[in-house]
Amino acid sequence: MGSEAAVSYKGFRFPVEIISQAVWLYHRFPLSYREVEELLLARGIIVSHETIRAWCEKFGPQYALLLRRRRPRAGDKRHLDEVFIKIGGVRHYLWRAVDQHGNVLDILVQSRRNAKAAKRFMAKLMKKQCRVPRVLVTDKLKSYGTAHRALMPSVEHRSHKGLNNRAENSHQPTRQRERAMKYFRSPRAAQKFLAAFSQISPHFRPGRHLLTATRYRTEMIIRFAIWDHITGTPGLSATA
Repeated sequence: MGSEAAVSYKGFRFPVEIISQAVWLYHRFPLSYREVEELLLARGIIVSHETIRAWCEKFGPQYALLLRRRRPRAGDKRHLDEVFIKIGGVRHYLWRAVDQHGNVLDILVQSRRNAKAAKRFMAKLMKKQCRVPRVLVTDKLKSYGTAHRALMPSVEHRSHKGLNNRAENSHQPTRQRERAMKYFRSPRAAQKFLAAFSQISPHFRPGRHLLTATRYRTEMIIRFAIWDHITGTPGLSATA
């Protein structure tokens, strides 16, 4: 397949080109499984929305992991923020950490936004990154201060709402996606989807407003080539 982590498609009767295309469509655009089914049907590919759901749930996390492994080392500044999401009509909180370049470092769905929840998220982030940042930037939620003093007191902590636009802006694609999906079925399903979405979606969002048209097309060709490589696709998405 040519994929660096050898994603296995054994037992799946559809070609990798179709599977990776479906996963890309679902994670890149605010589409439902049925809408992805319709787009594939327009290209003469007959596949049910339930099959597309199975592909996304199985391969989405694998693709996301491979994309994360290819990223450069994270910056030394961490921006942390939390935003509420509805799961089954109940308010939960999506905690997110990004570096100063806007790269998503980690996310965690929790039912609370207290000190215990903040400590849990910071501990998870430290474990994944294997190091503490130089600077921690948060809003004025007091839970962050408590967690900071308990877990990384030597790190500079800047608590100011105006400084945390980087993290707040990173929530926007999630909000758009949440509206398209109508709701998340469970905290576990939300965590699984958003963990994959937070890696796949930004990969195809290189900051178009910062690039010339020519530079943007070049950058997207590169990113499609990376996608083809990690999925084991022989170049379909680059020409789609």
